Amino acid sequence: MPRHLLAITIAPILGLFIISTGNGLISSLTPLRLDAMGESAMVIGLISAAYFVGLTIGAFCNDRLIIRTGHIRAYSSFASLTAVTILLQGMLVNPWAWFVLRLINGWATMGVFLVVESWLLLAADQNNRGRLLAVYMIALYGSCLISQVGLGNIDGLGVDSPFMLAGTLSALSVVPMVVIPRIAPEMERVEPVMPQQLLKLTPTGVMGCFGSGIALAAIYSLLPLYLQRVGMDVRQVGHMMAYVIFGAMLLQYPVGRWSDRQDRQRVLIVLSALCVLISAAIIVLPNSPFIGLLMFLLGGGIFSLYPVSVSHAADRTSADALVRMIQGMLLINSFGSAISPLIISPVMSGVGASGLFWSLAVLHLFLLVFFIWRRMVRPAPVPVAPFEPSTQMTPIGVELRVTDDLVAGALDQDMAATPEMAAERNPLSDDDAPLQP
Repeated sequence: MPRHLLAITIAPILGLFIISTGNGLISSLTPLRLDAMGESAMVIGLISAAYFVGLTIGAFCNDRLIIRTGHIRAYSSFASLTAVTILLQGMLVNPWAWFVLRLINGWATMGVFLVVESWLLLAADQNNRGRLLAVYMIALYGSCLISQVGLGNIDGLGVDSPFMLAGTLSALSVVPMVVIPRIAPEMERVEPVMPQQLLKLTPTGVMGCFGSGIALAAIYSLLPLYLQRVGMDVRQVGHMMAYVIFGAMLLQYPVGRWSDRQDRQRVLIVLSALCVLISAAIIVLPNSPFIGLLMFLLGGGIFSLYPVSVSHAADRTSADALVRMIQGMLLINSFGSAISPLIISPVMSGVGASGLFWSLAVLHLFLLVFFIWRRMVRPAPVPVAPFEPSTQMTPIGVELRVTDDLVAGALDQDMAATPEMAAERNPLSDDDAPLQP
């Protein structure tokens, strides 16, 4: 990476790494502490959902604040608010107070992602966007791994220590952001494609993104609870969560490359079947010596579902509408994440801890049947550009993922398409307005 680009982007990437380490620690610790307090799975799910609701709200409105105040001041405000919510969570041992704090924390965390991603977008160009995205992914996943591996050691320091450490990290993340030159990236509000349009354009992509949101939120918010209820201590819970994230890191890229060479619908079918089998194996053998391997494979399967679904949707979208389409998919995914704990935690209350994997098995079985049906109704289009691993958290982050290769591929297919082929790619009826930029 060029030295000047590194000098411009090192501060937001370092800030993201620091604050995500603390946030990852609290995200896993929150359901564990609530369970130790004797709260029901339903209450735990409600509080977990509050965080994802905050993320979704932030995706709609936080960019306006950044445009009005500037990136550095906006980041300082969001990071400080994140630190306050974490510290107050350690002081106020009350589930309803935690609900409000997790909601605000999600909103502020989305603001942090917006600032960092738009900053990187300004710095990147067609020659270095891929490398910059790789560094962004390493920082994001690496912070999650560190927080999960260290979960047991930090929790052993005392009841308040994890909250103090995570709050300190959130406040500390402001330092790199305020010691660099004041750069104010220009942000434009782009309205995403509405869900009803996306559903007509690519039902497979919409259902894949929605199901992925449900599964990902369940992994982040309810898997630690499951692991604790089957007899693991906090250290073991952290290690199991690290296996999941490591599987996501290691398997997402080869799965994506495989989807470039195969029918993406077939890849989605295989991923869904894999998640069904792994969920069933964990239900049958919760104390298997291979539980770490199962968690590794589960992370690879679930985390790969979203980018493959988005890539499938991109194959049916014109180059002019790529950003708006992916923004719409991201919001559908966020909605799935927001409702996930609310629909899965009652199952855990009714059938026990294994309700998590019963829910995941049923979810992916539904996706499996749906993908098979869609493949029979309409085969997937030929992939138009190489797969790009996806970790974006905000509508701004989709800009990082819409690479020049993807745009060029969509343009080439638009130019080569006959009217019949165009109708196949865009199944909107004559009465529907076409998807325009």
